[in-house]
Amino acid sequence: MKKKSQRKARLPGDPAPEDAIARMIRVDHAGEFGAQRIYAGQLAVLDRRGAGTVADASRAQSVRAIKKMARQEDEHLAAFEKLMIERRVRPTVFHPLWHVAGFVLGAATAALGEKAAMACTVAVEETIVEHYKKQITALGADEKILRRLIEKFRKDEDDHRAAGLEHGAEDLPYYPALRAFIRAGSKTAIWLSERL
Repeated sequence: MKKKSQRKARLPGDPAPEDAIARMIRVDHAGEFGAQRIYAGQLAVLDRRGAGTVADASRAQSVRAIKKMARQEDEHLAAFEKLMIERRVRPTVFHPLWHVAGFVLGAATAALGEKAAMACTVAVEETIVEHYKKQITALGADEKILRRLIEKFRKDEDDHRAAGLEHGAEDLPYYPALRAFIRAGSKTAIWLSERL
């Protein structure tokens, strides 16, 4: 008796398996690059020496958390850059735009304060966690290494989301509106980066 394949049958218009993997790597690289730029923008605004006030102490805690998250994003980006070379995947054509847009988003939210910066982190990271969960489900048995990598990064991104909540993201009066706006932008960036 033949063993059934775990993959779903391809429908007309579905990308070939190698094209689907290339899309995953391309969009994940773009997402990690965008996250790196967001944290760079946040740190450019928040990472200043304060005068020792309670507000400065709170900001210093947020800066430490952002630096830790940024280091993990650097690791994620390096892993996807390596995969892009190994699998000959081109970056998204929007790479230059994400370079600027990510930094501006990070700096703009940080200019509103560390709670707004953390709200940005929550919105972006929960969108990425959902995105990674879909990829993990879609990956076939022959992509165990890629699946394990994405599973690890999904956990890291979920930790970033939790850190944003711990640092008061939801205390922001306009948190629901800011979160919805950033999530919509993140989903649009994902859709564009997968395809172009």
